[in-house]
Amino acid sequence: MSTVLALSGSPSGTSRTVAAVRGALDLLADRGYQVRHVAVRDLPAAELLAADTRHPQISGVLTEVAQADGVIIATPIYKASYTGVIKALLDVLPQHGLRGKAVLPLATGGTLAHLLAVDYALRPVLAALGARHVVSGTFLLDSAFVSGPAEPGHPPLRYGLAPDAELRLTDAIAEFAAALPAPSLDDEVAALTNR
Repeated sequence: MSTVLALSGSPSGTSRTVAAVRGALDLLADRGYQVRHVAVRDLPAAELLAADTRHPQISGVLTEVAQADGVIIATPIYKASYTGVIKALLDVLPQHGLRGKAVLPLATGGTLAHLLAVDYALRPVLAALGARHVVSGTFLLDSAFVSGPAEPGHPPLRYGLAPDAELRLTDAIAEFAAALPAPSLDDEVAALTNR
């Protein structure tokens, strides 16, 4: 089964970035991909900053990255760059930790002035980690998100995407999926029956 791992670097559990990741993973699951989301903020901070790859949670994430066919790197953009949270995890990856993988950079931010951070700050790091194909980065303005009611088991505030932003995310996922190994027919049927 083709797998996609999303790594989100938002310091907040109720962020727009996490909402974008959920939307992206839902679209991929609908296509038959096995998906998983790791919020870097939930990893043990001291061990992550010390690059303690022997810690079970850190080594577990590194194993998941190694086994994934594709990786989504999601981050809010602050001060024209990705977050230190996601940088801490990227620093722990082996030198060629993304070798052979398709990677989708996904970023959120408050102003279009941050748009180029995806290409000029994040993309070079992903390429240096050996990504086989870094698809066009997707940047979503904070204003593209609408707050909605809480759902059971989710944080009190839940974000959704405005229709035009949802279309942009759908297009980005189509491009990303084209760079991934195709899921088997059984995976696609399972995805359709689990809706």
